[in-house]
Amino acid sequence: MGLRTKTALVIAGTAAIVATLIGLLVHHRTAEEQRRTAAHLADARLVDAVSAYVSRIDSGALVNPPDLPAALRKTVTDRPVRATCLQDTGRPGDPVMMWAATRSGHDILAVRRSYAPQARALADLDRVLLGSGATVTALGCALGIVAAAGVGRRIAASARTAQRIADGDLTDRVQPKGKDEIARLGAAVNTMADALSARLEAERRVTADIAHELRTPVAGLVTAVGLLPPGRPAELVSGGVDVLRNLVEDVLEVARLDVPGVEQAQHEEVLLSSLAHRAAAQAGDDIKVRVQSEAVVRTDPRRVERILTNLLTNARRHGAPPITLEVDGPAVSVRDHGPGFPTDLLTHGPQRFRTGAHERGAGIGLGLTIVTGQAQVLGAQVTYANLPDNGAQATLNLTPGPP
Repeated sequence: MGLRTKTALVIAGTAAIVATLIGLLVHHRTAEEQRRTAAHLADARLVDAVSAYVSRIDSGALVNPPDLPAALRKTVTDRPVRATCLQDTGRPGDPVMMWAATRSGHDILAVRRSYAPQARALADLDRVLLGSGATVTALGCALGIVAAAGVGRRIAASARTAQRIADGDLTDRVQPKGKDEIARLGAAVNTMADALSARLEAERRVTADIAHELRTPVAGLVTAVGLLPPGRPAELVSGGVDVLRNLVEDVLEVARLDVPGVEQAQHEEVLLSSLAHRAAAQAGDDIKVRVQSEAVVRTDPRRVERILTNLLTNARRHGAPPITLEVDGPAVSVRDHGPGFPTDLLTHGPQRFRTGAHERGAGIGLGLTIVTGQAQVLGAQVTYANLPDNGAQATLNLTPGPP
C-alpha cells in the first residue's frame, strides 16, 4: 500500500470518525430534549387532569389504567409524587407513548400522549445525520486523495532523482518547492549529490594522477627488463612488470570512463560473431564460440572486443572450464562452470577495488568496472546471473543494426 493510499485512508477514516461522533452527540442531545419536552407537556396535562378530577370534572384522565407501565405504577404507588415514563417496547407496530401518573387517594390518575411524532422526527434526523456523515466522509476521502497525490508526486520526484543519482547521473538535482519537510528532503538529496560528486571527482583525479605518475617509471622498467640476460629471474621480473603496466593502463581507462563525454564510441556495422571470435582468440585457445543466430550490430568494435575480452578473462580467472562464448542475435554471453558470481556483485553490480571473498586468484575488481563503463559508452547493457547447474553467465546486449 503506497503513501498516497495510506494518507487518503487516514483522512477518510478521521472524517468518518468525526462525523460519527458528531452524529451520536446530536442524536443523543435531540432525543433527550424531545423526551424532556414531551414529559413536561404530559406532566402539565396531568396537573390539569388531577385538578379536574378533584373538582369532579371529566378531564379525560385515566383512572387506574391496566396498561400503565409497571415501573411508573410502582413509583407512584410507593410515593405520592408525579412521574413520567416513556413506553417503548421496541417491537415494530407497537405504539410509543409518554405517560404521566400520580396518586389521588386510593386511585392512580394517569394521562398519556403519543410519542410517534417525536420518534419520526428523530428518525428523520438520524437519516439526515447519516447522509451528512457519508457526504463528509466522501469529501474527506476525495480531499485526502488530492492532498496525498500532491505529496506523493513530490516524494516520487525526489525518489526518482535520488535513483538517477545512484545510477550514476551526478548532475541531476531535485527542485525543492516550499519550506516543508519534503522540500528539506529534496535539499538534503541535492547536498548529498554534491558531496558525492565532489568525492568521486577527487577520487578520479587521485587515481588518474597516480596512474600518470606511474606511467614513466613503468615504461622505464619495461625497457630495463629488455636489457636483462635471459633466464628465470628475467621471466619473473618481466611478468611482474607486465602486470603492473596493465594495471596502470586499467586505472587510466577507468579514470577516463568516469568523466562523461571524454570517451566517444565510433559506430559502424559489424558482424557480431566476428567480434566474438576475435575476443576469444585474444583470451585463449580454450574458449569455445557458439553462434546460435547471426546478427549485424551498429557499435564500436574496439570497445565490444574490450568488453568481451574482460568478461572472458574474468571467467578464466575466477570461474572454471569449460568456458563458452555464445552469440544469439544482438546478444553475446560468456559462461563458465565455476562457483558463480558473488552475491554483492549480483545485487549492487561490479565495484572497483573489490572482489568477492570466495573468488580464486588475485584482482582488484577493475575488469568488470571497465566492462560497465564501456557498455555505458556504447549504450549497451551487461547483466550477470548465476546458473542453476553451477557457473556464472554474463550477457552483453547490443542494439541491432538495420536489416
